[in-house]
Amino acid sequence: MPFLTVADVLRLPVIAAGLPRVAAGEDQLSRRVRWVHVTELLDPASFLEGGELVLTTGMPHPADPTQLRGYVDSLADVGVAGLVVELGRRYQHAPQELVTACRERDLPLIVLARGVRFIEVTQTVHSLILDAQGELLRRAQQVRELFTSLTLRGADPEEFVQAAADLTGCPVVLENLIHHAVICRTAGPPDGQVLEAWPRRSRNAPTPDRAAASGPEGWLVAPVEDRGRRWGRLIMLPHASGPPIGPEQTMILEQAATALTLARLTGRPEWDRRAHSSVLLDLLHWRYRSRTEARLRAEALGLPTTGHRLVPVVIDHADTADADTTVTGHLAAELPVSGVKALVGDLSEHRTGLLLALARASAWQPVVERVGRELRGTFGEGLVVAVGPGVTELSQVTRSFREAEQIADAIGPGTLDRPFHVASDIGLPELLYSLRDDVRVQRYVEQQLGRLVQHDARHGSDLLSTLREYLVAAGNKSIAAKHVGLSRQAFYQRLRTIERLLGNDLESGAHRTQLHVAVTALDVLGGAGGTVRPASL
Repeated sequence: MPFLTVADVLRLPVIAAGLPRVAAGEDQLSRRVRWVHVTELLDPASFLEGGELVLTTGMPHPADPTQLRGYVDSLADVGVAGLVVELGRRYQHAPQELVTACRERDLPLIVLARGVRFIEVTQTVHSLILDAQGELLRRAQQVRELFTSLTLRGADPEEFVQAAADLTGCPVVLENLIHHAVICRTAGPPDGQVLEAWPRRSRNAPTPDRAAASGPEGWLVAPVEDRGRRWGRLIMLPHASGPPIGPEQTMILEQAATALTLARLTGRPEWDRRAHSSVLLDLLHWRYRSRTEARLRAEALGLPTTGHRLVPVVIDHADTADADTTVTGHLAAELPVSGVKALVGDLSEHRTGLLLALARASAWQPVVERVGRELRGTFGEGLVVAVGPGVTELSQVTRSFREAEQIADAIGPGTLDRPFHVASDIGLPELLYSLRDDVRVQRYVEQQLGRLVQHDARHGSDLLSTLREYLVAAGNKSIAAKHVGLSRQAFYQRLRTIERLLGNDLESGAHRTQLHVAVTALDVLGGAGGTVRPASL
């Protein structure tokens, strides 16, 4: 039992023997009883600190209704847990003025039809309170040891938040200063509704200096700091039908917030970026149970979805030079300044994901082009920006992201230099480049061109270049001969040698197509040497 409530006290045999009846404040019986105070003073409030259950026979109560109301007001103002009046000495039944005053102040009023020994009540309740406090201290030590062990092994922030959710049995959210829900964890299955309209609800709950209840929903809020400055806060959402927030939940959330503050000093502090990466990967692989859950998670990170065009972008920076700032970090810092709403995160070691949310009436191309040019100017021309089709539903993002990944896979050395690429940029060279690791493509190239390449290597000839120019010229021998600087007779002789080595008729359109694919594949596989010049049919 983490703490005693008024309802708990009423169930104790020592009180039950007095036949207690709740005359007012029936919906406030979950109030915590911090202590029991027996008093017959007319003005006991000056001796109280709040949370006490006041026991009295009613002997000092004034007969004047106004003074009786003032007596109740003084108790309610100090925050007592409830008022217990024993009948039989001053009252045979509770005065209506007393009942009315307690109801108006929502103060629990319990009347005892039979007399009880107040000393036994105080001894029993105080013993239980002290036992509960001792249990809370032992529990606090266990919780402290748990979070200390997580801190010492460098646990991720998700582990701290999950531990807090498991220990309290309630949803726990870590958010930053702009009310973006960075991490959300529950004790059981994920509950997407926790994040419904998150930024708006969160702004209604002020941040206290230490863990305390806050806002109209009764959230338990604890600040999280970073090197002496406020970074964000940790929030526990009590269950609507569950018990009120008690000292154990407060202690747990406070310990978790302290552990997160230490983690920001000793670990990797890019929690916002990690949160964006997590959501992007969940969208890429569609790990959400419903569209609503995906929408709430994205919106909780500040990405508007309803009424917007969502444009997935994959940025491949495997061929860029090492830089002090990562592509992901650079975008995360620059996009908010430009007013662009987006999720930015790492999809893998060499790829950054970007999900833009743009007004449906606006064009996405200028935004992506500006991003592409700026990134290529900062990180080098080897960076590839691939754009998937714009969609209007979050559930369609997965397929669009997949297409952007396929486009990024296909952009090779021979692709035209552009600030960004879309599906229409993928031709035969790009398709073959995306299949460059497929053994079947490699085997096809060897079957079609192996003897020709071996002949060039053995004799120092350049028949492969002759064949490439012939295919580029779409079988026009005069144009091809002019490109290679040979007479038509010498060029024809080379073509006959090529036909003999390969066993193909170069006059056949089908054979030329087969060889065209093979030469293009050899070029994108890097086997031709020199600058790749994709042949075009």
